[in-house]
Amino acid sequence: MNIFSLQTRLPREFKNLFRLITMTLVLVSIGSVNTFSSVPVFSGKTDVGRVLIPGSMQSDSLSGTIRMTGNGENIWGSQDAFYFVWNKIDGDLSCIADVAWEGKGVNPHRKAGWMVRTGLESDDAYIDAVLHGDGLLSMQYRKMKGDITSEVQFPIKGALKIQLDRTGDQFTFYVSTKDGIVHPVGTITLGFSGTLYAGLVVSSHDSTVKETAIFSNIQFSAKGFVPDDKRIVESTLETMDIETGVRTLIRRAKEHFEAPNWGRDGKMFIYNSGGKLFSLPAAGGTPQPINTDFAIHCNNDHGISWDGKQLAISHHAEDGKSLIYLLPIEGGTPRLITKQGPSYWHGWSPDNTTLVYCAERNGQFNVYAISVSGGEEKQLTSAPGLNDGPEYSPDGKYIYLNSVRTGQMKIWRMNADGTEQIQFTPNDEFCDWFAHVSPDNKQIVFVSFDKNVEGHPANKNVVLRTMPTAGGDIKVIAKLFGGQGTMNVHSWSPDSKRFAFVSYRLVTP
Repeated sequence: MNIFSLQTRLPREFKNLFRLITMTLVLVSIGSVNTFSSVPVFSGKTDVGRVLIPGSMQSDSLSGTIRMTGNGENIWGSQDAFYFVWNKIDGDLSCIADVAWEGKGVNPHRKAGWMVRTGLESDDAYIDAVLHGDGLLSMQYRKMKGDITSEVQFPIKGALKIQLDRTGDQFTFYVSTKDGIVHPVGTITLGFSGTLYAGLVVSSHDSTVKETAIFSNIQFSAKGFVPDDKRIVESTLETMDIETGVRTLIRRAKEHFEAPNWGRDGKMFIYNSGGKLFSLPAAGGTPQPINTDFAIHCNNDHGISWDGKQLAISHHAEDGKSLIYLLPIEGGTPRLITKQGPSYWHGWSPDNTTLVYCAERNGQFNVYAISVSGGEEKQLTSAPGLNDGPEYSPDGKYIYLNSVRTGQMKIWRMNADGTEQIQFTPNDEFCDWFAHVSPDNKQIVFVSFDKNVEGHPANKNVVLRTMPTAGGDIKVIAKLFGGQGTMNVHSWSPDSKRFAFVSYRLVTP
């Protein structure tokens, strides 16, 4: 006997009260499902492309899981075939879930994860963050309808959690491993406009079989459209392992900070924010201000002496021009080194006796050297156009710099006395800035803009690249949103195994 048949047996005077109690219980029950369910509701369920076995989905609000079974030849190339559960979204988005496969599967390239797509046709533009059957994690994207798919891979197989965020035109992929550490994988800018489809996907990568994935701890947060003028900068200090390519998030905050130095003891970072300098434990934590006394208008040209005892800063004096100062690494009163400005510090000689920097004199930017005691500066370059970013090699033999003297900003190398200046990175589709030499003197890492970008502005799509100091092929090792402030100064770890940089996003306040 159910509760609705029970009311027919009650006295008439209790029937109205019974109806009220019953409706209250029903409303509470409905409300509890909508309020407390940990599984998002997807309004659409679609097989995209040529699918021989229809897909299916089972949602379990008690366990907080979604079990999805899909078919399809692949998500790749210019045509896709997969099962898709989705919601229509406009604007910013954050998608997070643990992903696991059910069973061993047939094809190691089966895919399951998050997708944001411009339409439901097989060749529509999209971006996804997916777990493959063999544990590979990658962010795949097709920029325009009918284009070929591109990919950014995470170097470690398997993960606890994957996350795909949309902030404006930027899409960022994060992976959290079993140790709880968050690893940024990459940021791609895609000009997707209007209403998009966003949700979970499964593709078997074999049209003759179906595969099942389990999604748990699911968060689907559509944040809506945010005008560009209402966004703020979010800065993320990251490190990259030069051998594995793994990026690790050290600090992320909705504030603007720039240009990390890695301490010579490997235990801390120094970066600038709002004209001041801060230290941060290498493992992350709470940043602490560095006492720079009167110098509270510091820019991102700062660095640590090779013996780890002194800090060079570039502080904008009362006339607004940057001058170079030295102070103890623990903080103190800065001592003026350059009398003329603007002067922007960039490098220490390995014997800690000489500074090199970029300076404007008579309307021309060139590279100069000066003793740590001050005195007369020595001009090392005279080529027309901007000559910037000088940094010594660890053996003191060379100075690397970036110069636009041939019409395209490229990395150059010269002897420490300024002689034998040669172009080091070849002309290609990029402009190269700020070469930093690993402490073992084996390679340089630098930031590259599209060659059509003038200068080194902020908030641009950039890549980080490496090249052997002995010469050889250039390798792209990271794609991110950044530019100015990303890697202006030396940021290698003392053991040459990792380096630090800052990536950016434009997010909601």
